[in-house]
Amino acid sequence: MSQADFFPSRTISIYMARLFLVRTFAILAGLVLILQTLDLLSESGRILAHPGNGQAEIWHYVSLRTPQIIAQFLPFAALLGTIITLSTLNQNSEIVALKSAGLSAHQVLAPLLIASLGVAAISFTFNQRVVARATATLNQWKDVDYGPLPIDHGNRSNIWVRDGGNLIHVNQIGQVNGQERLAGVTIYERDGGTLRDIVTAPIGQRDGDAWRIENAIRFDVASGEKTKIPAARFGKGITPGQFTLSNVDADGLSFGELRSAITDLKEAGRPTKALEGSLWHKLSEPLSAVLMPLLGAVSAFGIARSGKLFLRAVIGMALGFAYFVADNFAIAMGNLGAYPPFLAAWAPFLLFLLIGEAVLFRTEE
Repeated sequence: MSQADFFPSRTISIYMARLFLVRTFAILAGLVLILQTLDLLSESGRILAHPGNGQAEIWHYVSLRTPQIIAQFLPFAALLGTIITLSTLNQNSEIVALKSAGLSAHQVLAPLLIASLGVAAISFTFNQRVVARATATLNQWKDVDYGPLPIDHGNRSNIWVRDGGNLIHVNQIGQVNGQERLAGVTIYERDGGTLRDIVTAPIGQRDGDAWRIENAIRFDVASGEKTKIPAARFGKGITPGQFTLSNVDADGLSFGELRSAITDLKEAGRPTKALEGSLWHKLSEPLSAVLMPLLGAVSAFGIARSGKLFLRAVIGMALGFAYFVADNFAIAMGNLGAYPPFLAAWAPFLLFLLIGEAVLFRTEE
């Protein structure tokens, strides 16, 4: 077997990848079954407390909650699948045979790394297609205490939008005869950050690519004088979507939907740092499955009969748990604004990639 060949033979590669995938998804199935049962025990009382709810609503909750559990614990299942697979191969001296054939540690791990890339792709697709929708529906259902979901007519209240250097506050936006109408409009006109005028109007409505207000009153801050304005246009380029934006739930949106929401929020002059961190995390979280073979590789190398195989497996699990802790900590710090969004999402991944490589080189011999 040549060192120029990065992978072992086709047969060995398929054999190792199959062992990894079977163990990973078997562990995931067991975790989902146990955790869903425990979660249902804590939530079933609240679900059944609403009049009219019964077995159908219980199963509906399970259908919405199970995708969340799968997405959350798939990387952890990949870690345990890696450790069990490599420990078994080491115990049976199969790793020793591969290394005796001249394979390096990275060549031994190559089939698992490729298989984990497939797991990451499945995880990303599943998160975008299933988990995001299930999360959005479940959050709305929880907000009404598991009662009937209200129809969203698009009404929003207490909205702030930036128009260049000016600020616009709207008490409420809704639709009248199919057209957006603003109620309680206040425009804070500023000059270089200094408040110059305050324009108030009871009603505003869409007018071409801008908005139109009537029976408005302009208050001059410098002179204290009030002036009536029969009609005026404002907010050129501001779309109705910028007024209807409410608190964005990053977990309930797919990658594309969240990116669009961030763009709209930026145009509206609202802070988006926490959402940008969540956007990047939608990429780094599925890719964490690729890290698991590297972090769990410590259990593959070393002589099994030395009695340290269990210790090596524990070290692999400790590295995996440390990654999950660091990842959650970085996301929390990003939400608080202490970390830049990109750093909050990718720093733990890159850090443990280097740690995994360092441990692999250190423990290979």
